[in-house]
Amino acid sequence: MRKLVAGKLHGIYVTEANLNYHGSITLDPDHCEEAGILPMEFVEIWNKNSGARISTYVILGERGSRCCILNGAAARTCQPGDQIIICNSVYLDESRITSLKPKVLTFDENNDIRDRLSYSVTVDSDGRYTFEILDQAHTALPVPLKVSGA
Repeated sequence: MRKLVAGKLHGIYVTEANLNYHGSITLDPDHCEEAGILPMEFVEIWNKNSGARISTYVILGERGSRCCILNGAAARTCQPGDQIIICNSVYLDESRITSLKPKVLTFDENNDIRDRLSYSVTVDSDGRYTFEILDQAHTALPVPLKVSGA
């Protein structure tokens, strides 16, 4: 079994940091559902501003709020206005990698979804892996992909 990316909120902005809470990250259920992130699921968080990398679990905030709130100890690693990447993962047998199509959402400064992307791994006729980032129309984009507005 391999640990692989299952979904990602890329470049979402922290809206609040609440040190006096029991922990976790509070996210808009709309964002989580679209990216395939479940409540109470453990996620990795990477802060683009500071480089901090942490792991915590997801709790759902108010639907439509576009919230991204770091709670408890996690609040020390991210401050309002920081741009972060939130990634969940799945354990999968390597033979099933081509069936995995992780959803990747990118965000503007108001945490509105800017892009809806997916990752795709295929195997060529020689048995070698190929990797693509696909837009909503399933058109392949350049790799590595520069995030618009970044």
